[in-house]
Amino acid sequence: MSARKLEAVAESWPIKGSFRISRGAKTSADVVVVSISKNGMTGRGECVPYPRYGETTRSVLGQISAVREYVRDGLTRDGLLTIMPSGAARNAVDCALWDLEAKLTGKSVAEIAGIAAPGPLITAYTLSLDTPENMGAAASAQAHRPLIKLKLGGEQDVERVMAVRNAAPRSRLIVDANEAWTPDMMRDYCPRMADLGVELIEQPLPAGEDTVLRDIERPVPICADESAHDTATLDDVAELYDYINIKLDKTGGLTEALLLAEAAREFGMGIMVGCMLGTSLAMAPAMILGRFARFIDLDGPLLLEKDRENGIRFDGSVMHPPSRLLWG
Repeated sequence: MSARKLEAVAESWPIKGSFRISRGAKTSADVVVVSISKNGMTGRGECVPYPRYGETTRSVLGQISAVREYVRDGLTRDGLLTIMPSGAARNAVDCALWDLEAKLTGKSVAEIAGIAAPGPLITAYTLSLDTPENMGAAASAQAHRPLIKLKLGGEQDVERVMAVRNAAPRSRLIVDANEAWTPDMMRDYCPRMADLGVELIEQPLPAGEDTVLRDIERPVPICADESAHDTATLDDVAELYDYINIKLDKTGGLTEALLLAEAAREFGMGIMVGCMLGTSLAMAPAMILGRFARFIDLDGPLLLEKDRENGIRFDGSVMHPPSRLLWG
C-alpha cells in the first residue's frame, strides 16, 4: 500500500464587485486547497484563512505543512482533532481526508458518516453592507430569492432593513451585524427588526462582550457566530444564544462540525450552516450538515465572478448536491 501524499496551494477567486461587512471590504476570495493522494485517488478540501481569527494564507499553509508527515503515515480524522487546533487549516485537511476515503471506498461521505445524503437546499443570498439606498437597489435585483441575508454595520441598520424589506417584500430576511452593535442598539433595534419580519439576528454584539444577552429581550432569535467555534466553546454560548452558526472553517472540518451539530441539538439550540467566501469545494462538505439546519447560508459561489470546474449547480437559490467529481 502506498503512503499518502499531501499538497497545499493558495488560490484567489475574484468577487463580483466587492463584498463589505462591518470590519471591511474584499474583492477576492483567497483560499487554500489541500489535496491528499493515495493509490491513484485524490481527495480535496478548501479553507478560507480568516484574519478575524488571526489566520493568514501563510500561517494556514504553515500549519498544513506541519502535519504532512502525519498524514503520509496514515493519520485518521479523529487523530487530526488531537494534533491540530480548530480553524481553517484543519478544515482543509479534514475535508480532504473525507473526500479521499469516499473515493477509495466508493462510498459517499454521507454513507461513511452514517447520515442521510443531502438533497437540494435553499441557501440565503447575502447582500453586502452598503447605504440603505444601495442595499435597497441590490435587494430589488434579488427580490425573487426566498431568503436574503443582510450584512449590517451599526448606525442606519434599521433604515437598511426597511429599504430591503420594501424592495423584496416576499423574501424572508435574516441579518448579520458581525459584532457591530452595542447593547443599546440591540435593545432599540430588535423590536424593530421583528416588526420588519426579520427571522434571525446573527452575532449582534462583539464576542466576549455578549453576556449582556441574558438581560435583553429578544423578539427575534439570536445566532452565535464569532462567539462559537467548536464543541469546546459551546458551553459558553448555549445559555446566551438561540442558534449557532456552524462553519467548517471555524470548527476545523466536517468531523468536528458533526459533533458540534449533535451537541447543539442536545442543548436545544437551532442550527444555521454558514460559510466563509469560497468556491463550491468549500460549500460541498457543509451541505452534509443541511439536514440539521433551519437556515442555510452557503452562497459563496454565487458571489464570485466564476466558480471552479464541476461546481455545485444553483437554480436560483436552490443548490443541488455536489458531483463526485467535485467532492464527496
